[in-house]
Amino acid sequence: MKKNALYAQSGGVTAVINATAGALILEAKKSNKIGKVFAAKNGILGALREDLIDTSKESKNSLLSLRYRPGGIFGSCRFKLKDIDASEKEYKRLIEVFKAHNIGYFFYNGGNDSADTAFKVSQISKKLNYPIQCIAIPKTVDNDLVLTDSCPGFGSAAKYIATSILEASLDVQSMSETSTKVFILEVMGRHAGWMAASSALARTKKDDAPHIILLPEIIFDEKKFLLEVKNIIKKKGFCVIVVSEGVKNNKGKFLSESNTKDAFGHAQLGGIAPYIADLINKKLKIKNHWAVADYLQRSASHIASRVDLDHAEAVGSHAIKFALSGMNGVMPIIIRSKTKKYNWKIEAAPLSKIANLEKKLPTNFISSNKMNVTNKAIDYLRPLIQGETATPYKNGIPVLKDFNLVKVKKKLSKWEI
Repeated sequence: MKKNALYAQSGGVTAVINATAGALILEAKKSNKIGKVFAAKNGILGALREDLIDTSKESKNSLLSLRYRPGGIFGSCRFKLKDIDASEKEYKRLIEVFKAHNIGYFFYNGGNDSADTAFKVSQISKKLNYPIQCIAIPKTVDNDLVLTDSCPGFGSAAKYIATSILEASLDVQSMSETSTKVFILEVMGRHAGWMAASSALARTKKDDAPHIILLPEIIFDEKKFLLEVKNIIKKKGFCVIVVSEGVKNNKGKFLSESNTKDAFGHAQLGGIAPYIADLINKKLKIKNHWAVADYLQRSASHIASRVDLDHAEAVGSHAIKFALSGMNGVMPIIIRSKTKKYNWKIEAAPLSKIANLEKKLPTNFISSNKMNVTNKAIDYLRPLIQGETATPYKNGIPVLKDFNLVKVKKKLSKWEI
């Protein structure tokens, strides 16, 4: 008897997360071992609530259109399962849902916390005597998953950031004689500065904008920073700064940390751009503007990287292949070749070596003054933003296909968190 599959996604979405979902579903349709592919509405919460979508009700054309659709068609969430020893309640419920719907394959698409969840599910399935092939799929604009060379979603966010900085820097330069002399862009990145570093791809010459890149790997030095701003304005007439939301002070506290926490227990960040702007206003008396890329950097599918899209679809289709080959508790990762020309392949890596670990910028990617990146960083980053996608347009805006999103009939009692 064919087993069904369940796909779910977690955390912040990306410009290409739907492409992964579409590729996975279409690959599963080729198999004579997989029955239906269900999608959990709003991630692991949908799985716990038995809130499932029957993807067999979607047309092939609709599934193919997912490669150009931003957001997450099946929804996402920030909800982390407790440790197995602390509470088996959630895991037992998952197994009940799997049993009720004949699910033998579970695919969880996300970042560090999602990899941890998938690893726990792969372990508990053995403990609760219910065989299931559990595969985690890499996804995060933060690019901070270990082992994989890059993370689907990052390349497109990097392309957006670099393009935005290029365009904004030309705007600031145009008005710098009598108006704004400093522009500050805040980008995502709690502990790893990959997104901030990607802004350097905007440069065609060494001293082009961005002139300063503030990374979470480096403690913020206010005096050194303000002196650098003054020197750049004296030399160039204007200064463009990119700052990661996760930059900390010498006491180890986030400069933009609020008193609230997200569902994963992480301090809510956001607001470092106005912090830096206020600092420049008070200390240097220089007119400046700031902006926060926020959701725009992770949802801009109209400027998605073709390489990133290819990565996203490849990890989706390989997740199915790995599960069908009997693998459990693994993740399809991207391996970069050592050739001069950029080439890559997909391999399987154990979740035990990925979950709850974080990949930060290597020290040789960070410049000697600690406020910029090196050529090694550029060499790593540049291939990831190559190529454009053929997003279809109608009446001047991207075309979005309609989806049926038919719910699967529930068989179990209501779940309460």
